[in-house]
Amino acid sequence: MIFLKFDRRIFQHFDWTLLGLVLSVCAIGTLNIYSTGFSSSEGQSFFYLKQIQWIALGLIFMMLIFFIDYRVIIQGAYVIYGISIMFLIFVFLFGYAAHGSQRWLGIGGFALQPSELMKLVIIITLARYFDDHKSNEPYKLEELFVPLLIVVAPFLLILKQPDLGTALILVIIFVSIVFFMGVSWKSLIIVSAGVLISSPIGWHFLKDYQKERLITFFNPENDPLGTGYHIIQSMIAVGSGEIFGKGFLKGSQTQLKFLPEQQTDFIFSVFAEEWGFIGGLVLIIMFMSIIFWGLKIALQARDLLGTIIAFGITALISWEVFINIGMVLGILPVVGIPLPFFSYGGSAMFSLLAAIGLLMNVSARRFILQR
Repeated sequence: MIFLKFDRRIFQHFDWTLLGLVLSVCAIGTLNIYSTGFSSSEGQSFFYLKQIQWIALGLIFMMLIFFIDYRVIIQGAYVIYGISIMFLIFVFLFGYAAHGSQRWLGIGGFALQPSELMKLVIIITLARYFDDHKSNEPYKLEELFVPLLIVVAPFLLILKQPDLGTALILVIIFVSIVFFMGVSWKSLIIVSAGVLISSPIGWHFLKDYQKERLITFFNPENDPLGTGYHIIQSMIAVGSGEIFGKGFLKGSQTQLKFLPEQQTDFIFSVFAEEWGFIGGLVLIIMFMSIIFWGLKIALQARDLLGTIIAFGITALISWEVFINIGMVLGILPVVGIPLPFFSYGGSAMFSLLAAIGLLMNVSARRFILQR
């Protein structure tokens, strides 16, 4: 019951810096979404208004998570994990498809994407497991069997939708946390060898469009009007922005709708076209500030549980930023990962703001908890 007792001191240690950085990125992203929907002939779309609604709802949930002691939340991690798996199964039973993938559930007029919420759920579940199984020695392969199973179940369900990008993010989160916790060199060599051996087998389980994306990564010009179209138009948009950009609402690739998925996966291309290299650099610096602030919280956490949570959330944000920007610049394959706090999407925004609430939770309670 001690964890349920409200502590007024938490107000004194609210992390305004982190919140300010996140809201700044959200605000710039909303303006960018406004630009993607702008048309002098057809009128303005309402994507940006929906984004504002999702940010508002996400902030409410963020504050709720902030006030509940993270140790209480982690106590229910396995239950939350089970419910999340159930929602992923419901996607196949009751969900609806869009753009060739069945990823969404219709709930109360909202389209919920359970796979986005699963990213945060995996972090808190792995945090619970590793906190319960502390070790002063590097983890051996057999000791990682259970946490691997925790990731494999949602990975397979999400891959089946199909959603390769989100499935890969779950694996990357798992690998990041395992490396952070420490793994023996022998286990690392065995796993690496296993991945190399199984890669040709995994190739045959990919959908045709997923194979085409990987092939296109190495040679986009091979099919410039088909699988290579996205990345070619993205690189044209980024390059045309030059140093200072073309200006707000003046990006030709954006306004003439040459750039596909411009409010979601390729939104950084829109921003780079309108604000140029300088604008893109400022945005990247803002993301780096959030990432370094998250790592600072992880280092200063009062217990191992808080450290794992903070590191996991920071790893999630950093990898999504790296992969998305690398994807639109043509240095990584197109795998459909949104830019955190910036891309259009309710489930992603909701889960990320919830993650920030948990991160601020760890940050504030380092002043209250005793080691």
